[in-house]
Amino acid sequence: MHISEASNISGSVSEFILLGFPCRREIQILLSVVFSLIYLLTLLGNTSIICAVWSSRKLHTPMYILLANFSFLEICYVSSDVPKMLANIISQTKSISYAGCLLQFYFFFSMCAAEGYFLSAMSFDRFLAICRPLHYPIIMTYQLCARLVVFCWAGGFLSILMPAVLMSQVPFCGPNVIDHFFCDLGPLLALSCAPVPKTTLTCATVSSVIIFITFLYILGSYTFVLRAVLRVPAGSGRNKAFSTCASHFLVVSLFYGSVMVMYVSPGSRSHPGTQKFVTLFYCMATPFFNPLIYSLRNKDMKDALKKVLCASEISKNTEK
Repeated sequence: MHISEASNISGSVSEFILLGFPCRREIQILLSVVFSLIYLLTLLGNTSIICAVWSSRKLHTPMYILLANFSFLEICYVSSDVPKMLANIISQTKSISYAGCLLQFYFFFSMCAAEGYFLSAMSFDRFLAICRPLHYPIIMTYQLCARLVVFCWAGGFLSILMPAVLMSQVPFCGPNVIDHFFCDLGPLLALSCAPVPKTTLTCATVSSVIIFITFLYILGSYTFVLRAVLRVPAGSGRNKAFSTCASHFLVVSLFYGSVMVMYVSPGSRSHPGTQKFVTLFYCMATPFFNPLIYSLRNKDMKDALKKVLCASEISKNTEK
């Protein structure tokens, strides 16, 4: 590990050192195996949902189109930092270039913002389906669904553009050691060799606005949904509505519960161990559990996944 003396536009640091998880070599190898397994299962689970929605005409509805895009987002989200983390666990240098660090920061938090927008869009879809069932086919058309998808993707990348530009202007003169496993906002701001109140305030404002507006919108939507469901006579329709909304709200709770701890106050200096654990939870555990939550509690999705698996088995047998 060393402090670089090469220059860039922000100061004298041309690369950063990501400490990751400093522990014995045996434990690092174990962590590498465990995290690699979780990463591969996350890719497999979310890819399965995309394939199920793609292959089943029954799932060609706005709800499942949004879910398929959400699953693809989770693949991009977990891939923005986990591969580098896995490489650094077994690496001796544990370095990341200055440009690579800024790109990782931008893509990770763009995906994070897009996730909030997609969860809001999915709650809007459930609100219309349950609270306005007669108007749902008229309002939630495929054109509106496509616009929502474009808005969520574009909104995620555009929302983090200003913080990313400001972060590129932060002066880093050394040290260049980040006590984290990726280029997170707080640890990066802590390495600045000069006060950057404008950057800190802008990042805090953007993160707080995205988190609270999307969370309050989702909370309001599901409050109306819950009231509507409780008015439905007990039966299969009520149970199905409860099951679908419970799945969505569980995913919302997993994501926002951990994100709020970290980014409402991005300049806060929390304990590095706690910071890593919370970050690890929402950047690995949440994408890992999402396919399980959506597939295990949804009969249509389970049927579609079974068809995908059966088709895969038939294809293998045919090749033999």
